[in-house]
Amino acid sequence: MAVDGDPALETLLQPFADGTLAWPAAGALFLRARDGWPLHRQARPELVCETGFKPDFDQLQRSGLAVRVEGDASAAADDDARHPLVLLLPPRQREQARALFARAIAATAPGGVVLACMANDEGAKSGQSDLAQLAGPLQSLSKRHCRAFWSAPLHGAIDPALAAQWRAADAPRAIADGRFLSRPGVFAWDRIDAASALLAAHLPLDLAGRVADLGAGYGYLSSEVLARCPGVSALDLYEADARALALARTNLAAQAARATLGFHWHDVASGLPQRYDAIVSNPPFHAQGRDSRPDLGRAFITAAADALRDGGRLLLVANRHLAYEQVLDARFADVRVLAQQAGFKVIAATLARGTQSP
Repeated sequence: MAVDGDPALETLLQPFADGTLAWPAAGALFLRARDGWPLHRQARPELVCETGFKPDFDQLQRSGLAVRVEGDASAAADDDARHPLVLLLPPRQREQARALFARAIAATAPGGVVLACMANDEGAKSGQSDLAQLAGPLQSLSKRHCRAFWSAPLHGAIDPALAAQWRAADAPRAIADGRFLSRPGVFAWDRIDAASALLAAHLPLDLAGRVADLGAGYGYLSSEVLARCPGVSALDLYEADARALALARTNLAAQAARATLGFHWHDVASGLPQRYDAIVSNPPFHAQGRDSRPDLGRAFITAAADALRDGGRLLLVANRHLAYEQVLDARFADVRVLAQQAGFKVIAATLARGTQSP
């Protein structure tokens, strides 16, 4: 079971703990689900969880809950199914959140309820206002710096045209003068990320062999590796966000003849399954919320060091204030700063020869 410390999840389920809402015997659909002790405080019969974030998917599975991947065939087949209760932990990104509100209402059975929760500093007030536009007047409670809000018994959206508009606004669209497809909610979804662009500009042109991109997003950095480094023969993209990985598949499809490509929906912090000659990464320093998580970057560095072949190189970009040097110095023989610009630093780290087991 997941560790304690998820006030939004606890507040989402507070109405059931209080007896304000009753858990339906026919169960519920939980969108953007994540695990935590409040899910196990009482029986949740017929609960179906859905998430596109690999660490949450893995944890829900370990806890024995029914879970499926957002956007996969089983989820698409359920678009016509209806549930007496739909739970939702909306993201901060408003277009993605609005699309999820519309989907939640579409997935609610006649007379069913949509229940959502957001942290106050992540858009709870706006989220409640948006759901009310589709569901009518809501009830709410505030606790733990979060707000849970839920509908009266529903019989579809009160404004179906607006619901359709919000779902359409979450669709993939062209960015960067048509070079890539992206969509709301993906990291740096509407632009080329400045830190990744800085790393791309300082990629050693002699990178060769099998390369991995850790936290590949919609595929920008991988595309640059293939364009700038002709010796790269195979490139594996690792990404925890299923939505982003699907975009990367599309964005790199035209380069499939250039190198052997692999697309892995994977939690990099759990380690990598293969060895590489080089690894590139713009590691995340947030998970699903706003809190800074430098431990994620350190976990990416550790995973890279474990997966590199002798003499292999890690090319990393990070915010200048993030102190990754201790773990880099502990795992790599040579660590150099290649560039510092606009608050970012590009680091090249080389693994010593004779340090890796076969």
